[in-house]
Amino acid sequence: MAAIRSFMKSVATILPEVPKPTRKPSFNEKLIWTGLILIVYLAMSQIPLYGVAVGGQDPTAYSRVIFASSRGTLMELGIGPIVTAGLILQLLKGAEIVKLDFKKPEDRGLFTSSTKFLTLIVTLVEGSAFIVSGIYGKLAPQSIVIMLIQLFIVGILVVLMDETIQKGWGLGSGVSLFIMAGVAQQVMWSIFSIVPTGEGPFGIIPFMVDSAIKGAWENVFLRPNRLPSLFGLIITIAVILIIIYVEGIRIEIPITSTKYRGFQGTYPIKLMYISNIPVILVSALTANLMFMSQMLWSNYNPRNNNGLLNLFATYNATDTSTGPTGGLMYYISSPGTIGSTMQDPSRAIGYVLYFVLLSILFARIWVEIGGLSAKAVAKNLLGADVQVRGFRRSGSSVEAILQRYIPVITIIGGLIIGLLASLSDLLGTFGSGTGILLMVSITLQYYQTLMKEQLETQMPRLAGLLGKS
Repeated sequence: MAAIRSFMKSVATILPEVPKPTRKPSFNEKLIWTGLILIVYLAMSQIPLYGVAVGGQDPTAYSRVIFASSRGTLMELGIGPIVTAGLILQLLKGAEIVKLDFKKPEDRGLFTSSTKFLTLIVTLVEGSAFIVSGIYGKLAPQSIVIMLIQLFIVGILVVLMDETIQKGWGLGSGVSLFIMAGVAQQVMWSIFSIVPTGEGPFGIIPFMVDSAIKGAWENVFLRPNRLPSLFGLIITIAVILIIIYVEGIRIEIPITSTKYRGFQGTYPIKLMYISNIPVILVSALTANLMFMSQMLWSNYNPRNNNGLLNLFATYNATDTSTGPTGGLMYYISSPGTIGSTMQDPSRAIGYVLYFVLLSILFARIWVEIGGLSAKAVAKNLLGADVQVRGFRRSGSSVEAILQRYIPVITIIGGLIIGLLASLSDLLGTFGSGTGILLMVSITLQYYQTLMKEQLETQMPRLAGLLGKS
């Protein structure tokens, strides 16, 4: 461990870094910085990678929403390397393989430097995997080098943009901002796009206007070829409202301070206690399995004549963009539309069961290794000089109280978000079920951040009192 610390301290001196602001930026300045970084992200999502031909299947389509990536552009990897590196280090810390005390500035800095360094390593690894997989066809040696250089430079830029926001120049975090923007972009595209298709404009609103002009309403409610429909719009709005409602459900445990006499409050345990981490992990796992299955199929089973590999996945040799046509991967992938769901209910049932069971499993695992267990929360509360009102100030008594709620809420929360994400995908929700979950939860976080920033600007004394409480 000492050798790793010494190595990371040396690496930290050469890693690019965004300095902290010497004074607290105003609310308007934070908005400007956040807006500029968002514009840069959106621009990079449209600029194509030099030397790469785009077309054909996209085996990483399942992870595009989670990683805020865009196929064939500078944001090909999106925030995937940052998220992957962060999850790896969080898992190592939660399992106490890497021992860090975040109360110490030195350890916090070491964790940040390690995340940044590992992100750049993951960028090169994921970029190499894309090349080896043959997604972009056979590339010349010079094209491979140019592609890796582009992805590496963009990886550094994404890290610096996220760091700029997190260090106080902007609002929230860059990772959350990019995910929210990516999903919102997909939703807006599905609603308002006027790009023509063989079935009329792509967006449902222009299509409805076009249908009204032509007097043809037969395909408005459910459109063919996975095009956005009125049914999808209704489901999207309904899912958003359900998520907002569920996000507000919580259990409040009364607490009191042992340091400040008379201070009383509540410790909230939300129904969505583990947030969206389980669906992110399930979706990332599914995306990697899809990526692996297409690599195996294209290299070793392009004619679907290998019985063993057929158990894993089969594809349509003339059009792999439609997804798996058989095997295990067929039953754990989303049909995508209500029409496909009705055509093969067994696939829909398999997908929902897979998604829900893994969501519950990952929720249980994340609570234990992510520092959210009853024991870890009890330790944090006592460390903050807080105790549960009416009970002895001891770790065992506080842990026993939390143990009544946290394990049950963890399972219920994993079940609910698994059902919301999987059923939303089956019904053709705009932006995917996982994307809508992420977008709504991040939007609510930004709303709370904006309210807090405005309060600090208009009534700094009151904000200070609320911050202490």
